[in-house]
Amino acid sequence: MSEEFKDFVFTLDALDSIIRVEDTETWYTALSDIPLQYDIDTIARMGGFLSQCIHESGGFTVLEENLNYSKDGLLKVFPKYFKDSATAEMYARKPEKIANRVYAKRMSNGPEESGDGWMFRGRGIIQITGRENYTLCSQFMFSDDTLVKSPDLLLDPYYAIHSACWFWQKNNINELADRQDVVAMTKRINGGVIGLAERIHLYNNVIETLQG
Repeated sequence: MSEEFKDFVFTLDALDSIIRVEDTETWYTALSDIPLQYDIDTIARMGGFLSQCIHESGGFTVLEENLNYSKDGLLKVFPKYFKDSATAEMYARKPEKIANRVYAKRMSNGPEESGDGWMFRGRGIIQITGRENYTLCSQFMFSDDTLVKSPDLLLDPYYAIHSACWFWQKNNINELADRQDVVAMTKRINGGVIGLAERIHLYNNVIETLQG
């Protein structure tokens, strides 16, 4: 199986050597078509996209945000929302409650009791988070509120890739990929440089593999 991009041929064998999942063909079907719709059509762009997606999703195995934090984890990661041990203890190992607290009144979410934090937690390959982003992505993909009503669609490989491509295009990451600027791509996606060393390693490996 293969698909011609502008300056390389994308094959199932190449993807199979890049990611280690049981349903590689499902991912290949989505990746051989959808990125082209978003002008992710060169080896530099696809290399950047794939490597960042691999890092963000644990090699295409994690499509949903993990919010199962311990008390100490909450105090360390979310000190703004958990200022003392007693509060953190109340929420520890309760992902739904944690999401509703840390995402309350952000990204067009309602207050904690609305449940929006959990409803619109991160999903997909490059995780879409918050009511605002679900709404914008849904309007682009479906011209309606499909994702707002059925956010778990982003757990399906087809929509997971579509939403990642939407995020990529919305944030103009193709221009950074054209410059082969892994640092800038990482900052645009992550907001910082978390996992930069691994992202660089993945980028170099993906580019080498796609070159054949």
